[in-house]
Amino acid sequence: MPQIVFLPHPELCPDGAAIEAPSGQTVLDAALKNGISIAHACEKSCACTTCHLVIREGFDSLEESDELEDDLLDKAWGLEQDSRLGCQAMVEEQDLVVEIPKYTLNMVSE
Repeated sequence: MPQIVFLPHPELCPDGAAIEAPSGQTVLDAALKNGISIAHACEKSCACTTCHLVIREGFDSLEESDELEDDLLDKAWGLEQDSRLGCQAMVEEQDLVVEIPKYTLNMVSE
């Protein structure tokens, strides 16, 4: 089973975490199942950017993002080349290293 390493985040995961996730599960669902409370204001429907993540290792193992996700990511705070929405990034066979950005834009409430 692939492993996801979450780098330390001051509020959501202060010590970082290493978890296992089955292939086909989203990175967001894996995080939530393991007590890492990443925001997901649109309830995982690919309609906001609150679950924005940066995939530091293993990015190329993920399926390509679609146009809707790319359009939303353009609005994310701290966008990087290896950014994905956690609700859309499916775990495959390769391990991942993930950074949770320090800030997020909640377009639902802003």
